[in-house]
Amino acid sequence: MSDEEKFSEDELEAGRLLFARPWTFLTSVTDMSNLPDATRTEIAFAGRSNVGKSSLINALTGRKGLARTSSTPGRTQMLNFFVAPETELTIVDMPGYGYAQAPKELVAAWTELVFAYLRGRPTLRRVFLLIDSRHGIKNNDLEAMDLLDKAAVIYQVVLTKSDKIKPGQLARLMEETSKTLSRRPAAFPEILATSSEKGIGLDELRAEIHRLTSY
Repeated sequence: MSDEEKFSEDELEAGRLLFARPWTFLTSVTDMSNLPDATRTEIAFAGRSNVGKSSLINALTGRKGLARTSSTPGRTQMLNFFVAPETELTIVDMPGYGYAQAPKELVAAWTELVFAYLRGRPTLRRVFLLIDSRHGIKNNDLEAMDLLDKAAVIYQVVLTKSDKIKPGQLARLMEETSKTLSRRPAAFPEILATSSEKGIGLDELRAEIHRLTSY
């Protein structure tokens, strides 16, 4: 079954309308005491630095400069919140991980902030864990999965830059990733393949997110 067949036309349209709203930046948080009130449904995006997280958020919302992209891996060390009118959804851009130049104390601070958020946020419905299709799951992705499993937060893998590899390679990657996730207690089984540059899989990701706001 293709990704398109997993969603009805109504769900795809509802997802489109959800992200057609004027999404704007709400706040950045480096300390749990500054979190916005937990009154809205939240979905979060996590992934290695340079996985294309900011580009995907910008592509989903149709706002090129909404989530800031950086040529310096690991620059964003904050939880960034985005909202839109007439929806109870909040998008959270989590700080990237896996950047080699980061000092240990910065990595420790990242882990503390992220785990505290994951464990203590009752309105967080799902984390979308981004994996670069060209590289597959790396050790620090597994470490992020460990953190999510420990926090008991449902997470769903989204493959980015899927246009950069051949269809056969992508199919094998999907199969390998599925096997890895089958051993993970908090992993959502469905995998989505996307490309911010080509627009691949964005409609399906929007529809998936809409499902999380509709019940």
